[in-house]
Amino acid sequence: MSTQHTYRVIVRGTWDGLTDGDRARLLSEVDGHGLSAMQFTEEGSLAYDRVLKHFSFRYVVVSDADDGEEMAGAIAEDRAETYLGERGYGHGALRSTVTDMDTMKINYKGRRGPGAA
Repeated sequence: MSTQHTYRVIVRGTWDGLTDGDRARLLSEVDGHGLSAMQFTEEGSLAYDRVLKHFSFRYVVVSDADDGEEMAGAIAEDRAETYLGERGYGHGALRSTVTDMDTMKINYKGRRGPGAA
């Protein structure tokens, strides 16, 4: 049985081929999708601005460590693709950045090494 790891994944893309209706709907909801709304969740957190050029999703993906970061990125991209497809939003290629939270090293400020006074 493989160990489960928790990954934080940012999926980025550009809007493409949005209809006037799509633009109107996105702009009517833009205040709920700004920087302050960005959170890493399993459902994903969509962020974009009024320019409607780029967007990003933030996901938490839990999967087998043996599958690695590549699989976590593919899972998150699939979730983003599903979300966008269900709403009929056109977009370009998606790309993801993955961080394995279980292997990430944390540097604490002010931490003193052995023998420090």
